[in-house]
Amino acid sequence: MFKKITLISTCLLLLCSIDGYSQKRERKKKSKGKITAEVKKPEDKKGPKPYAKVIDSSAITQNGLIDIHKLKEKYLFEISDSLIGKEIMTITRYSKTPAGGGIFGGEEINRQVVKFEKGLNDNILLRSITYVIMTPDEAKPITQAVRNSSSDPIIGNYEVLAYKKDATGNTTGYVIDMTPSFDADVQTFSLSPINKQLLSIQSFQKDKSFIQSINSFPINTEIRSVKTFSTEPQRISRTPSPKIGVNLPSGVDAGVVTLELNTSMLLLPERPMRKRAFDKRVGYFANHYDVFEEESQKADKSVFAVRWRLEPKSEEDAQRQKNGELIEPKKPIVYYIDPATPEKWRPYIKQGIDDWKEAFEFAGWKNAIRGEYWPENDPTMSLEDARFSVLRYFAADIPNAYGPNVHDPRTGEILESHIGWYHNVMSLLRDWYLVQTAAVDPNARNKTFDDKLMGELIRFVSSHEVGHTLGLRHNMGASFATPVEKLRDKEYQEANGHTASIMDYARFNYVAQPEDGVTNLFPRIGDYDKWAIKWGYAYFDGAKSEDEEKAKLNEMTKEAYKNRRLWFGTETSPYDPRYQTEDLGDNAMKASDYGIKNLKRILPNLIEWSKEDGEDYSELEGLYGSLVGQFRRYMGHVTKNVGGIYETPKTYDMEGDLYEVVPSSIQNEAVSFLNKELFDTPTWLLDQNIIAKINPDSGVEAIKSIQDRTLSSLLDGDRLVRLIETSSLNKKNYSVDELMSDLRKGIFSELKTNAPIDIYRRNLQKLFVENIISSLDVDKKATARFNRRSIKISETDIPSIARGQLLELKAQLKVAANLNRDRLSKFHLLDLVSRIEAALDPK
Repeated sequence: MFKKITLISTCLLLLCSIDGYSQKRERKKKSKGKITAEVKKPEDKKGPKPYAKVIDSSAITQNGLIDIHKLKEKYLFEISDSLIGKEIMTITRYSKTPAGGGIFGGEEINRQVVKFEKGLNDNILLRSITYVIMTPDEAKPITQAVRNSSSDPIIGNYEVLAYKKDATGNTTGYVIDMTPSFDADVQTFSLSPINKQLLSIQSFQKDKSFIQSINSFPINTEIRSVKTFSTEPQRISRTPSPKIGVNLPSGVDAGVVTLELNTSMLLLPERPMRKRAFDKRVGYFANHYDVFEEESQKADKSVFAVRWRLEPKSEEDAQRQKNGELIEPKKPIVYYIDPATPEKWRPYIKQGIDDWKEAFEFAGWKNAIRGEYWPENDPTMSLEDARFSVLRYFAADIPNAYGPNVHDPRTGEILESHIGWYHNVMSLLRDWYLVQTAAVDPNARNKTFDDKLMGELIRFVSSHEVGHTLGLRHNMGASFATPVEKLRDKEYQEANGHTASIMDYARFNYVAQPEDGVTNLFPRIGDYDKWAIKWGYAYFDGAKSEDEEKAKLNEMTKEAYKNRRLWFGTETSPYDPRYQTEDLGDNAMKASDYGIKNLKRILPNLIEWSKEDGEDYSELEGLYGSLVGQFRRYMGHVTKNVGGIYETPKTYDMEGDLYEVVPSSIQNEAVSFLNKELFDTPTWLLDQNIIAKINPDSGVEAIKSIQDRTLSSLLDGDRLVRLIETSSLNKKNYSVDELMSDLRKGIFSELKTNAPIDIYRRNLQKLFVENIISSLDVDKKATARFNRRSIKISETDIPSIARGQLLELKAQLKVAANLNRDRLSKFHLLDLVSRIEAALDPK
């Protein structure tokens, strides 16, 4: 029909007059163009085309999890039919970052699970999956209810360009163009809105962004992209306002920032690992989701530990392990060391990784974990590749390191980990070690440590961070298992160390005294760590289900709890003084007393140990600040005993209570310690030879700051409410009235002797009075928190006790003001009387 119409048009044109030729020729062009527009050649029709027409000879193809075909600037993904519906973890990391923003190449910025599925009209959908509710009863009606309440968002809708077919004509794959998902700013493969806000990032700059490369491997596909964004630096205003984000220097200079990102698409295991039920008595990170079962009468919560999958290579190996023989796992845990790491530190980092071998042997595995140096110049490997676990070294002045992991949200199986290591962690280690151990270790008495000492410090941090990537949380209660006097016992320290777990924040042995001869001052993998690895990685060949495995683990845990060194102490308890950061021993008062003795030995030597010709005193100022910070920590360790509640996780089949009030004798001991070491002015901190060289305000106000912080903490509403609660249970328990009375006796001890009151004590006494006055809660607005409840202070005994304390103190102050002969002391006492009277009777 198209040919016939064209022939008639031609005949008509031949019959036209010459005069109308030009006009009709123009109409012919228009008419011909119109007809041509309606002509649809087979290759121009919408919908899938033959595979060979789409993936022609110009395509550059890579085979892998997803076959990738590059045609000019396009990247066509060939999604195999077997991949439809399979769950894929996407992990996006920075590859390169602008300087000065506190972000570094290698850091993770996004993680989601996605899956491809068939959509309408020959389209393929990409959905993001969120694990919130699940059901194990796939064949039951409740499955539909779960599906109706858990619709997953569509993040991509792709037209099928071609089908891949096998020899029998069955479809085996779908070719789609995913270029727009990676050269644009799709959140799943880019920064989250929160990250953009923190970095002051604004609109995406399409013309300055592109895909750098895409590589595919058997279980993963790696996408490297360059993304550019405009920025709007936060303005500095004279009006105080909350500042959101960081002004990236390149953004300030150029108005845009460019980031290089790597997204790994990693296929989740086709055979999910068996979950291991989480147990509060053992410190593992956990994942969870709600479970709805057909026969259950309520929704259950499945909470499971995060850990690597270790399995025997064969049934024979499993039997050998069961008989007590160590076996190698089918797939060991391997951590690679970033080639950007300074060469002299690499062996120490590797040793820190390898130190965990002994713990895995305790669980029945040999050669289960090892550190490896990154094979440089190997084009098949990438530091961002999600198949590899890597310790990444960051050129950053941040004094820190961290150990995350990427795990399967369905089961808790750890798939890989990228440990972050900041260059300036060495500065932090130097300060910690010098301030905590220089009294007993001559090697710590230098501005710069020798390579061997610094290497051993790096080894300790490496082991700690690797422990996190194995699934272990901080065990802040481990150090409490060591009696204080054993911290001074050389033989005990050689055998056991100063803490039962390297996952504690126990740092270094600050209790050992110079005369003790203790040289084992570092944390190391201890008894708890070995037990925790056994709990997480023991293989139960005979257990047929999660419940059977849980029963076996419960028996193991009950037996372990007979040994105090195997207890776990959570990092999240606000009340338990046994679970603290940076503390040592089973008695904070005794341990802190020894620690202060060592600080007094160290302080006079700081100038000598920090000096360098031609340099200013900034190094001295930093070390002095670290020493004062260590003293502050001791005060905090002691303070937590007041109003403390011991929290020991237990199950029904264990004896004893979960919660116990810290004995009154210990709370009283804590307040007595604070009266002696802090409220009786610690003038030894005021070394004028140092203060004159660093900071003139390191005297009166500095001491006041430490005292204010501790006193405010002691008299905080939350702590006072706990004391009200616990003292009501038993009259022998420490009370609010006892606390205020004990503090008053120590802070106002001059009232008994009518001695002059110096400026430090005058400041302290004012702080005490102001804190007690605030407890009156005159406006009845103050609240406190206890056990997740908000409690109005005015409805408790706290204002009554505070009023009684003020009345007693006022009477004492009046007498003392008449008897004290020191002029400033008299003024001070009369001022306190006036403040109290105004508080008791505001009108």
